[in-house]
Amino acid sequence: MSLISEPTASFSPLYEQIKAMILASLQASEWLPGDAIPSEMELAARYAVSQGTVRKAIDELAAQNLLVRRQGKGTFVATHQEEDFQYRFLRLEPDSGERFHLKNQFLSCECIKSSSHIAKLLKLKPGDAVIHIERVQSSDGKPIVFEEIWLPEGRFQGLSLEALNAWPGPVYAFYESHYATHMVRAEEKIKAVLADESLARHLRVLVGAALLSVERVAFTYGNKPVEVRHARYDTSKQHYDNKLN
Repeated sequence: MSLISEPTASFSPLYEQIKAMILASLQASEWLPGDAIPSEMELAARYAVSQGTVRKAIDELAAQNLLVRRQGKGTFVATHQEEDFQYRFLRLEPDSGERFHLKNQFLSCECIKSSSHIAKLLKLKPGDAVIHIERVQSSDGKPIVFEEIWLPEGRFQGLSLEALNAWPGPVYAFYESHYATHMVRAEEKIKAVLADESLARHLRVLVGAALLSVERVAFTYGNKPVEVRHARYDTSKQHYDNKLN
């Protein structure tokens, strides 16, 4: 297949055009999370370019955590079901330096009309149907995260509280497995807040206790927002870790 028959970006380097084509295939679910993509040789033949050009495109996608290279096995679509990727967007870490083993408890899952704020973040119209979820995450029996999650109902039809609580792994892996939706990046806004009565009850802290509020918008391929998440963290024994490059 020649370059002419594939979508290209004008005036961009050839490897960037190949990168865009691979991304288009990911967005179209040609290769699902966890799947192996064709070899560099196969992709070079498909796009009628050199292996070096394909390799540079794959290197950039791997650097963005969209693809994963495995020595001697090939290149795979990144998945949140892999241990190294399960909590890639969770920046909360214990002060002790030990690894978290978070336990999920989903409290509610209902379809509601979106507020203007949520609709704006998800690029919907105010009043469009969204799924609203409440969840508590605990470590060693102590609740440390209370979250509200909003999802576009059109993409996540049929989502139920029972299905969420039956899922043993990270919720992003659930989205992949049940709705073919892979989260590729996120934007967050962070500020300090005080616990009201509801948060104090959920997190077992005193009313007025200091908490960390994190509002996240997560995007799938094509820069499409598909989840809004508002988390409140008890940071009395945890901290928010962000490594800047």
